[in-house]
Amino acid sequence: MSGTEQVEGFHAAAFTRVNNEPDTIFYAQRLPDSLMDMGARTAVAALYQTSLPVGGTVLDLMAGSLSHYPEEARFQDAIGLGASKAALDANPVLTTRIVQDLNADPILPFEDETIDAITLCDGLAYLTQPLKVLMEALRVLKEGAPLIVTFSDQFHQQKAVAMWQALEPEDRARLVSILLSKAGFGELDTGEVVPPEDLTAWRDTVRAVVGRKPRG
Repeated sequence: MSGTEQVEGFHAAAFTRVNNEPDTIFYAQRLPDSLMDMGARTAVAALYQTSLPVGGTVLDLMAGSLSHYPEEARFQDAIGLGASKAALDANPVLTTRIVQDLNADPILPFEDETIDAITLCDGLAYLTQPLKVLMEALRVLKEGAPLIVTFSDQFHQQKAVAMWQALEPEDRARLVSILLSKAGFGELDTGEVVPPEDLTAWRDTVRAVVGRKPRG
C-alpha cells in the first residue's frame, strides 16, 4: 500500500510529491544512471572505501545502475534493491537484485540483523515514508553496522518530496540526521565528502550522514 508518512514535528505535506506516478513506471522511462557528476561519484566511492566492511553483506537501497562501491571491494553479497529492473540489471557490482518500490512497500525482505552495512545514495529525497524505511534499515542491520546516506544537490524535482525541495542544501543534512535519530540510529556523523585532491573535474557538493545501529 502506498502513502505518505505523518512524522511528528513535520508538516502533514512534508513528504508529498508533485508526481505520484509509481516509481517503477517513472524510472523505467528514464536512463538508469546517477545524477551525480564523475567527481561526486568518486567522492562517494572514497567514503565507501573507508566505511564498508570487507567481505560482508552490503545492501544498496534505492539502487540504480551505479552503486559507487570501490572497484577493489569484495563482498560476500552485494544486494541492490531498487524500483528499476533495467537499472539493477545494468549494475555490474551487484550479486543479488531485488525490484521493489519502497514508497509502495517500505518493508525490507530480510531477516533481523543480517546486513553488515547499508548505503543509500541520492535516494532519501524521494521517500514518502522515510521513517518507516529507516526503521526497517535499523531492523535488518547488525549491531554497530552503519547506514551511509549520501546526496548531492541534484534531484528529480517531479519526484523529490516537498520538504526536501523547500530546504537549503546544508539543511537537508540536518533533516537526514533528524530522521536517522528518530529511527533509532546513533553515533551520527555528518559532513561533506570530497574526492581525491588530484581530481578537479567535479562540481557537485556531496553531503553524507552516517548512523550506526546501537549495540545492546
